[in-house]
Amino acid sequence: MPTFDVVSKVDLQEVRNAVDQARREVSTRFDFKDTGSSIELGDDRVELHSATEDRLKALVQVLEEKLVRRSVSLKALSYGRVEEAARSAVRQTVTLNVGISDEKARALNKFLKGLNLKGVSSQTQGDQVRVSGKKKDDLQSAIAALREEDFGIPLQFVNFRD
Repeated sequence: MPTFDVVSKVDLQEVRNAVDQARREVSTRFDFKDTGSSIELGDDRVELHSATEDRLKALVQVLEEKLVRRSVSLKALSYGRVEEAARSAVRQTVTLNVGISDEKARALNKFLKGLNLKGVSSQTQGDQVRVSGKKKDDLQSAIAALREEDFGIPLQFVNFRD
């Protein structure tokens, strides 16, 4: 019985490269001079610091530009609220969403059931969804339908087996 897995992953090496490029651009750009703007990469989050909210928005724009250029989906980012920091500075945490949450997995399963593809079933396995079916063509149409729908997270289709 053919199967495939639906996962939501982010290439952390590409994220690290994008953050390094953004950090380099911020250090050389004139409009960021003497603003104390910085970008720091944590385990699954990026910390942004700047002197004002306007500079913070520009910092976010630089980071997003570098992520897009390195083919990292912006759907994988969730922005925290802008917080006041020491010396009237501001900071914001950008979290990298890796894996499919239970609520998103339920939405995926419900969507696949709603397609009414004969013999196609899905089940949640941890942070991924396994889709199985009787025919390979049905699974390919399920992949096409999932690509067209927006679930708010980046989806990859891996482990396709006949």
